[in-house]
Amino acid sequence: MKVTFYSNFLSHHQLPFCNEMYEKLGKDFKFVATEPIHEERLELGYEDMSEKYPFSLNAYTNEESYDKALQLGEDSEIVIIGSAPAIFTNKRLKQNKITFRYSERIFKRGRYRIISPRSFIPLVRDHTRYMNKNVYMLCASAYTAADFKLVRAYKKKAFKWGYFPEVKQHDLKILMEKKKNIVPKILWVGRLLELKHPEQAVKIAAMLKASDYSFHMDIIGSGEMENELKEMIKKYELTSHIEVLGNMKPEQVRIHMEKANIYLFTSDFNEGWGAVLNEAMNSGCAVVASHAIGSVPFLLEQNKNGLIYKNGDLNHLYKCVTSLLDNSYFAEKLGTEAYNTLYETWNARFATTRLIALFESLLDGVQLEYEQGPCSQSEIISHKYIY
Repeated sequence: MKVTFYSNFLSHHQLPFCNEMYEKLGKDFKFVATEPIHEERLELGYEDMSEKYPFSLNAYTNEESYDKALQLGEDSEIVIIGSAPAIFTNKRLKQNKITFRYSERIFKRGRYRIISPRSFIPLVRDHTRYMNKNVYMLCASAYTAADFKLVRAYKKKAFKWGYFPEVKQHDLKILMEKKKNIVPKILWVGRLLELKHPEQAVKIAAMLKASDYSFHMDIIGSGEMENELKEMIKKYELTSHIEVLGNMKPEQVRIHMEKANIYLFTSDFNEGWGAVLNEAMNSGCAVVASHAIGSVPFLLEQNKNGLIYKNGDLNHLYKCVTSLLDNSYFAEKLGTEAYNTLYETWNARFATTRLIALFESLLDGVQLEYEQGPCSQSEIISHKYIY
């Protein structure tokens, strides 16, 4: 079975999945990068992997590579297409060959945008008209299926998916020993952008200080809000409680996660997936995350492997954080279950095994059904979903 995956460039979020596909399919798997990695990503600590792996084909380097990439779109039994030009799948779609689109949600700024002809007409052209064809959706957000339902696309053909960063194997006892901090450690990681709301972490720190809680907070990342955050930290007199550490390589971020007791994930509905959630869970953190984030309804179960707060509700967020600071046993329990979720189910090896089985079933003319986890049917979730 020949499978080709088209995306913009190879990153550490896609690499474990690609490695598993190559291990299982060998030379019959190709990852096609359609553009060079962005300079912005390199500045954030990403690695340029364009020439590093045998399964990688860079369509942008020369005409020969581009032609090979086009041919793979015709010859492959299965194609997965993410952030890549439609030209690579145009011919196979006309021939009704099995094609999987790979998408985060399309209405991050509100589903009301469906009423705009500029949104509606392209969606019908690119998605609705294939409702009865061999075109499927790998949902890189729990809200993807609901967005596409508005144009009657992918009914019973939208599958839970996401991103699969490296899942490290830990001795849980040793991992939890790293978190035996005299002062509880709270961690926030990401680009310092409005959609990620790092200011909420600072406000929570101010509320905790006012209530005489003992804690230390690290903020990792850089971005347009950096100066604003530093001013907030001074304003609330939090310089002894919060440290802004700047950008780090992914492996350095993991070291901080493995020592952190609580991980805050404060993004709004503009966060497509949020792979830092995978990484924090794999690091045994007790996660407190906004319900608006695309990965949250797939990965977190309230009070079992994390806490979900109503997006933008600082009081709810504060209540979740203090419940963990007040009960270290509860925090460790959530962190342990979070690790197990990633190690046992939401990882590249498990997901790839399921996906290949799904591919094989579709090639045989049937559709394999899973009850939950990767490749199960993605439910229709409203914006009001919390837990």
